[in-house]
Amino acid sequence: MRKKKDFMKRLENKVAMVTGSGGPTGIGSATAKRLAAEGASVVLADLDPALAAEAANAIQATGGTCIVKQVDLGDEASIRSLFVWVDERFSCLDLLHNNAAATGLDQMSRDMAIESLDAEVWDFAFQINARGTMLMIKHALPLVLRCGGGAIINTSSGAALRGDFYAPSYAASKAAVNCLSMYVATQYGKQGIRCNSVSPGLIMTQANVVTNSEEQLDRIKRHKLTPTLGLPEDIAAAVAYLGSDDGRFVTGQVLQVDGGITNHMPYFADVAENFAANKDKRAV
Repeated sequence: MRKKKDFMKRLENKVAMVTGSGGPTGIGSATAKRLAAEGASVVLADLDPALAAEAANAIQATGGTCIVKQVDLGDEASIRSLFVWVDERFSCLDLLHNNAAATGLDQMSRDMAIESLDAEVWDFAFQINARGTMLMIKHALPLVLRCGGGAIINTSSGAALRGDFYAPSYAASKAAVNCLSMYVATQYGKQGIRCNSVSPGLIMTQANVVTNSEEQLDRIKRHKLTPTLGLPEDIAAAVAYLGSDDGRFVTGQVLQVDGGITNHMPYFADVAENFAANKDKRAV
């Protein structure tokens, strides 16, 4: 049996890019580490290069190849400049993981009831999450096509698939990302480009650990079909699969990596508790 960190080298001689790759426990940094462990040369693109440097140091410490570049998803000139650099440095791009999103505390705390929702909160969510993802893909396409094809994986959200009381701007912008992924898959599939969305459930990043109480986490865990909540490494594994040849026949999909929370009847948790409470009675 393979050790947990002895990954297959499915991405050797490939060039990958991950946006939103800063921070020690985020999805982006976990994905960058996984892609490097699979053999890729990874560009860690982030608004804050100092944060991305933390992940880069961890990758380099284990013998991986990576480099940090700054990018602002709200500025097309910044995105264009990033890909000019990639072109000069690598000449092509095999895998793009669009993970960065507008999830700052100020933005998310204001993204609540629609009757009091500021238009600027809605606009900023779409500027970064939807428009920024589209522009990343737009400027990446020539490089991916030059490689003869490749994979584009966009981080979506379970919030885009179900209604909730929180974050309507974020959810709607991620629904736009799902639609965009299908369009990219349709328009460029015959040219060898696959495009998918990965839809995480609650992932135990440092931010989610801090902002969710034990009561909130237990409430979510009740509705999971798995015994535990997700980790950033679970999303990284999905991205590595979709970006490798193992995922060569998967495109235009929204892959839900959420512990099954969106795939059962709404009353699942209550029925499960009822069954558990009456287990001894049924056995008599």
